[in-house]
Amino acid sequence: MGASDANRAIDAVWRIESPRLIAGLARFVGDVGAAEDLAQDALVAALEQWPREGVPRSPGAWLMAVGKRRAVDRLRRSKVLDRKREELGRDLEVRQVQTDAELDAAIDDGIEDDLLRLVFTTCHPVLSTEARTALTLRMLGGLTTDEIARAFLVSESTVAQRIVRAKRTLAETHVPFEVPGRDELPERLASVLEVIYLVFNEGYAATAGDDWMRPALCEEALRLGRILAELAPHEPEVHGLVALMEIQASRSRARIGPSGEPVLLLDQDRARWDWLLIGRGLAALERAERLGGALGPYALQAAIAACHARARSGDDTDWPRIAALYDALARLTPSPVVELNRAVAVGMAAGPAAGLELADELRSEPALEGYHLLPSVRADLLEKLGRLDEARAEYERAASLARNEPIRRLLSERAEACAKH
Repeated sequence: MGASDANRAIDAVWRIESPRLIAGLARFVGDVGAAEDLAQDALVAALEQWPREGVPRSPGAWLMAVGKRRAVDRLRRSKVLDRKREELGRDLEVRQVQTDAELDAAIDDGIEDDLLRLVFTTCHPVLSTEARTALTLRMLGGLTTDEIARAFLVSESTVAQRIVRAKRTLAETHVPFEVPGRDELPERLASVLEVIYLVFNEGYAATAGDDWMRPALCEEALRLGRILAELAPHEPEVHGLVALMEIQASRSRARIGPSGEPVLLLDQDRARWDWLLIGRGLAALERAERLGGALGPYALQAAIAACHARARSGDDTDWPRIAALYDALARLTPSPVVELNRAVAVGMAAGPAAGLELADELRSEPALEGYHLLPSVRADLLEKLGRLDEARAEYERAASLARNEPIRRLLSERAEACAKH
């Protein structure tokens, strides 16, 4: 095998195996930063040996074996191996872990639990949202700092600093490598879901830059969500989030026109939707509903997305039900953005005048100041009411506020169309 083939294989293996590798090592050394360093050591060893010796039959096991040896060496040097053996033995209800072979077997036990611990650690609320996102994409997604920086349109040094500070904060605050207890779980799970959905949304509708979508981020968020759903099968909101992302991702091909321009929901060719993803999303939503209790915010949003998915055309959409679901979402998680979406739904269900009345109530909301979607929504409703001069002015204002270039062009085109009538 040539060096380039080996390097491609190493890259592919790293993307797949690095979360398991870091998770298994983190349980042993008790520090996600140290675990990532050990995993990187194993990667360096692979880069040195695989081009020369070939890719091993079980590359993930090879990386884990190297990482474990480095971990043991590090612990021996720090004279804490015996204590670690005792701790590991207590955690796993193993009375004696005396040989390196037994130690290796103990580390391999419960790897899926370790992945769940890693998710909760990288998304710990002690970290800022930006730090949680960068650390999660690095450790669970296997993305490089350069890839994360390009995805979020920030400098590579900024991402690197966020990751370094995050690992330092986790170590200094002694965040335990564990799944939170029942009393902590709701808050901690909300933090995990927030990070995954933030990553998805940045891919689905980029906040800035020249691209309307960044599909790689959508795929990464979906992968993380699916993993979490398998690791936490009894949490309805996890399945709700997966349902929401699957259904939204199903529209990806239809959301971009021939020249890369955005195509909004009601203008999309629904034959281009991915019906396999829609089926997966509806099944995940049903799974969330079967677990019982009131639907949470992600499951409610998934139910809204399901209304669109079940409609064969825009005219078939059950807008009254969507408006009712937004009512429920607004009661559960009040926010100006939810209210703005509710105004759109009411405008479709009860007419543009009713929607405009709700949107106008939001004009004094500080949280929506500088948010391009408020004037965009008002412009659309004004246009439907035939108030074209007002609509043009609102489209122009929305275009001036938009940070995403394709959306800015779309809004400017809508303004010009109003001016021509």
